[in-house]
Amino acid sequence: MKFGPVPLAAALGATLAHGQLLGGRRLAKGHRLTAADLAAARAEGLAELVVAQLAADDVAEDAAALALARALAGPGTRLLAPVHGRVNLAAAADGLLQLPAGMVAAVNNVDDAITLASLPAGRRVAAGEIIATIKIIPYGVPAATLATALARAQSLAVAPFRPLAASLIATTLPGTSAKALDKLARITTARLAGLGSALVVVPPCPHDTAALAGRLAGLAGDVLLVAGASATVDRADVIPAAILAAGGQVERVGMPVDPGNLLVLGRLGGRPVIGLPGCARSPKRNGLDIVLEHLAAGLPVDSAMIAGLGEGGLLPEAERPEPRTAAAAPGRVGALLLAAGRSSRFGGEHKLLALWRGQPLVAHVADAIAAAGLPPPLVVLGHDGERVRAALAGRAARFVVAADWADGMGRSLAAGIAAVPADWDAALVCLADMPAVEAGLIAALAAAAGDVVMPTWDGRRGHPVRWPRAAFGRLRQLSGDQGGRALLADFAVTEVAAPSPACLIDVDTPAALATLGD
Repeated sequence: MKFGPVPLAAALGATLAHGQLLGGRRLAKGHRLTAADLAAARAEGLAELVVAQLAADDVAEDAAALALARALAGPGTRLLAPVHGRVNLAAAADGLLQLPAGMVAAVNNVDDAITLASLPAGRRVAAGEIIATIKIIPYGVPAATLATALARAQSLAVAPFRPLAASLIATTLPGTSAKALDKLARITTARLAGLGSALVVVPPCPHDTAALAGRLAGLAGDVLLVAGASATVDRADVIPAAILAAGGQVERVGMPVDPGNLLVLGRLGGRPVIGLPGCARSPKRNGLDIVLEHLAAGLPVDSAMIAGLGEGGLLPEAERPEPRTAAAAPGRVGALLLAAGRSSRFGGEHKLLALWRGQPLVAHVADAIAAAGLPPPLVVLGHDGERVRAALAGRAARFVVAADWADGMGRSLAAGIAAVPADWDAALVCLADMPAVEAGLIAALAAAAGDVVMPTWDGRRGHPVRWPRAAFGRLRQLSGDQGGRALLADFAVTEVAAPSPACLIDVDTPAALATLGD
């Protein structure tokens, strides 16, 4: 292929190398030049254009990319249309990406004109998700070069998830709470549902080898899950011993994945038996997810497979650089006061300016922040912002305007987080329509050890919520009505008991305001 400036007389049919404005019309790069194009170039006073001219043995970019993509497209994948020398491969179903070891590097080492990028092998993918992309850098490549790349290409595949029927049994010790068992059942059910599979939760049994062995023998399902009341730390411990006592085999105690180290893998009647690691009680991704995904995809799960998970087995833990140490209380906590919404459900009046006990609602929250000993709050304004600012006249506060507040609370929160002073270690996000929130609760939330801190009343979580600086980057990306709760699964949450249900009560309507009383 020839590339570079050529006289206009030699440019007919060539490929325009870069975008060009000719005769008031913009020609995109990659445009095949016509006689009319060249006439327009002459009228502009141009003598030459930078073009690409394919040789007789060159394969054009789209054709080359498509040929390589077809060689790579295996079961469970589909090709997307070529565009500017790029072809993407997408997953045809939810499943696990299967990728031959070393193949991507082998293709990329043929020539820098040919590039292949993919998701990592073993990655869980969703139907329609891009799993690989082929990009031809120049406008064409020699046929011999393409042939070498095709010879090195091997099929990518997506092993689709198939429905499983699983059973879950938990063991109990004195003090095991019904609430903890309910949470385990709820989280495990959701984990299996995400794989298109169903879970039957059977009544628990004592954390005892004989009792568990007797129950295991009668469990139905493709996969048997056991959640021990105490962690498994040895092959002689309750769960492995119960698998053996029930007539099964123990293949593995422990896995090189963190979180998920204390997983047990056994077999009983040809079915896998999985002793759950303690982290399985959290919805956050852990080693159990990897094992269940392989089972749902019909892939082998044995001791050798688990041993191979160590490379890449250190799973991310919510941007915490020291995931295994308890988070201390932050040094300096400030409050964000979200006061940007339109409050349309309140009627014609702006609800944050409605009076309660002689003061606007927004002023009550600002006063509680001050009484808790926090720095002057950062107030996020939007709808009727100047009136809200005036309602806080005389109070120490800083203000930031969320330009896109109408797009939802997520944008207002993102604007506030973006304006947080550099010396704040954490931000306590307060809602301006919760006028009864107590100063004592705000002070307790600010002082508590932990990452994310939330108040609770009668088992329900409320506001305000304290976020660590490690979460700020993701909070700045929120949009629509999405609040920070979407991030909670990725952080350790500390719950602080509230003195009253005020942490649950926001004022959306005049009737709700009336229920606050005097």
